[in-house]
Amino acid sequence: MRRREFIILLGGAAAAWPLAVRAQQGGRVRWIGALMGFLDDQVARELSAVFEQSLEKLGWAVGRNLSIDYRWDVSDLELGRSAVAQILRIGPDVILANGGPALTAAQQATRTKIDAAIRRLRLM
Repeated sequence: MRRREFIILLGGAAAAWPLAVRAQQGGRVRWIGALMGFLDDQVARELSAVFEQSLEKLGWAVGRNLSIDYRWDVSDLELGRSAVAQILRIGPDVILANGGPALTAAQQATRTKIDAAIRRLRLM
């Protein structure tokens, strides 16, 4: 193996290693709260399966180190607010919002929490 090939191989391994380590961290299950703007039907299930398969390629597997809590048919702002409140009670690591009402409700609910956290930090 030539020096240049070795350096490229070593550099690639060094770049990929933190991603693998981060995805395999010690036993803590990460939570995704998913607000979906469409009905829970066959097409929606197929889309969510593709999403989960993509995460699995990155080292995140449902049932091992990841849990996804779906809220379906978040098609208007009131449904969105209710779904966001339910999701926030779980305390997700990430909120996935699919669709305008879901995104608006998530932004409104989390902006208040983020603004309060920023104010607390400024007072320290």
